[in-house]
Amino acid sequence: MDFLTPIASFALPATVLLLLTLLALRLRQQQSNRRGTSAREAVDTLAGWPPEPARVLSITEREAHDLLKRAMPGFLVLAQVPLARFIRVPSRRSYGEWLQRVGSLSADLLLCDAGSRVLAVIDVRAAQETERSRKRHERMARVLRAAGIQVHVWREGELPNLTFVRASLAALAGPAAAGIKSSSSRPMPLIPVAEMSEILADGDRAALEAAMDASMEPVPSAFFEELETAAGAR
Repeated sequence: MDFLTPIASFALPATVLLLLTLLALRLRQQQSNRRGTSAREAVDTLAGWPPEPARVLSITEREAHDLLKRAMPGFLVLAQVPLARFIRVPSRRSYGEWLQRVGSLSADLLLCDAGSRVLAVIDVRAAQETERSRKRHERMARVLRAAGIQVHVWREGELPNLTFVRASLAALAGPAAAGIKSSSSRPMPLIPVAEMSEILADGDRAALEAAMDASMEPVPSAFFEELETAAGAR
């Protein structure tokens, strides 16, 4: 067993050196994190990020919001709500990482009951999407469906009509659906109310868009996509 003595005498210093190296790396990382935190805290919030007002909804999103409210009277319709506001996740893993992956994404429209329980999410998507945008929407939809929330996709420029929206969402309303059906059985007014798509004809839409300040348009939902981690693409 004497041959083990030289091996042991070599392994012990090597182990100690390895532990000291790991400790030095850990201390250096902590110091770097503290310096980064101090640098961020040194930047004034208003001076570093001058705030400017922006609209909450785009023109298409406002049309979709109005359509959903008229199709589902008596229900609560909310717009641009972050997933972290109405989705709970276990705390076994980093909540901050979940927020960075999907929690900070916003659902375009929420259809809620009188108690603010989410019944469905309306995802208003552009007619032409980038690959990154498509994956982001699909990732959000997977999370919502896993939570038991229905997701309905409406395309910009191809919003459904009032009858289709009522038919596709009335089943979610449960007993309250009777109120929607009964309201549709009332005598029609002498002058029918036009759909939003009819009111905002091409010329009206162009005039409306021209009258709006472009700098006030909503912040694009993909504005902060570069902050997503590579793992978030799963």
